[in-house]
Amino acid sequence: MRVLVVSAPLVGHVFPMAPLAVALRDAGHDVLVATGGEAMSVAGSGLAVRDVAPGFDFGRIARGLLLRHPLVARAELAGTAGTRGAGLLFGALNDRLADPVVALAADWRPDLVLHEPFAVAGAVAAARLGVPAVRQENALFDGRELVRATTARMAGTLRRHGLTELHPPAAAVAVAPPSVLRQDGWPMRYGSYLGGGELPAWLAEPGDRPRVLVSRSTLTGPGGGGPMSAVVAVAGQVDAEFVLVRPDRRLAGATLPGNVRTIGWIPLPAALPASAALVHHGGAGSIYHALAAGVPQLATPGPGDRRQNADLVARRGAGLAVRPRDITAETLTRLVTDPALRTAAREVADEIAAMPAASELVSRLEALR
Repeated sequence: MRVLVVSAPLVGHVFPMAPLAVALRDAGHDVLVATGGEAMSVAGSGLAVRDVAPGFDFGRIARGLLLRHPLVARAELAGTAGTRGAGLLFGALNDRLADPVVALAADWRPDLVLHEPFAVAGAVAAARLGVPAVRQENALFDGRELVRATTARMAGTLRRHGLTELHPPAAAVAVAPPSVLRQDGWPMRYGSYLGGGELPAWLAEPGDRPRVLVSRSTLTGPGGGGPMSAVVAVAGQVDAEFVLVRPDRRLAGATLPGNVRTIGWIPLPAALPASAALVHHGGAGSIYHALAAGVPQLATPGPGDRRQNADLVARRGAGLAVRPRDITAETLTRLVTDPALRTAAREVADEIAAMPAASELVSRLEALR
C-alpha cells in the first residue's frame, strides 16, 4: 500500500505524525511525507520526504494576513480567536499547498492519504484521486472544527479542483487523553519524532535537587521566547535546578543564577523522566510530552492555541497556567512540591500509556483500502 502523509510545513505539525508513518513503513508499506520548510528535517526519522512548499516562510504569510484582518489578529495574539485565526492562517497556507500536493498525489498514486487537521490539502488530494483520507490529530483541538474553519477559507481552491466541499474522512486518529480533551477518532498513544540530538548523562538521572526543564517554541514571533526570562528572574529563590533548553542568544550569553544551566537541542521526552517539572510556552507538543511522562507542567497562555492548551492542563489539575509576568518563586516552588499536581500528571500518563501504540493502528488503516 502507498501512503501519502501530508503536513503543514512546520516542525511541530509533522513530528507528531512520524510514529504512525514509521509504523506503516515498518509494516512494509511505501510511505512518502509531503511537507516543506524546516519540517523537511523529519527525513531524519528515515522517512522519504518531498518538499511541496519551496521558499516557505510562515512568518511572512502570517504577518500579511493578520495586517489585513486586525480584529482577528488581536484575538489571535491574545489566544482568544479559537479556530478563527487558525482558519485564516491555514486556509491561506492550504491554498498554496493544494496544487503541489494534488500534483504529487496524481504522479505518485497513493492508496491512502494521512493528513493532519492543518493540512487539508491532503484531503483535497484524496478526494481528487478517489482514495480514502484519514485525519490524524496533532493538537489539542477537535480536528473537525479546525478542518471546517480552514476549508471555509478555501472555496476557490475547492472549486479549482472540482470540489464543492470536503466529505468526512474515512477515519480519524485521536491522540488526546480523554480526561484532558475528547477527540473524534480511533485512539492512539501520542508520540513524536524527536529531531535528533543526544541526551547528556547528567540529564538522564535525577539531580541533587528537583530539576525543572524550561523550553521555548520552535517558532519565532510573539510569545516565541515563552517564560524563560521570567523563570531566570526568580530561579535563585527556588530550591530547584533549572535547565534552559535552546535559550535565545541573549539568555545564553547572560550571567545566570547558580542553579540555572543551559543546553542546546535535546530529545525532550528522554529528559523528562528524571525531571520534576517542565515549564514551557504552551505548545501542543510540549503539553503532550509532559503529560505522557507524568510530569507536572507550567504552560504560559499565549498567542494562537497556547491559551487553550494551558487552560486544558490546568483544568485537569496536571499543571499550572500562568502568564510569564505572573511567574514567581512561589509559583515555581508549588510546581515542584504540590502532590496534587504530581498525582494528576501521573493519572494522565497512565491514561496515555493505556492507549494503543501507532503500530496497533496499521491493520485498521490497511482495511480502508
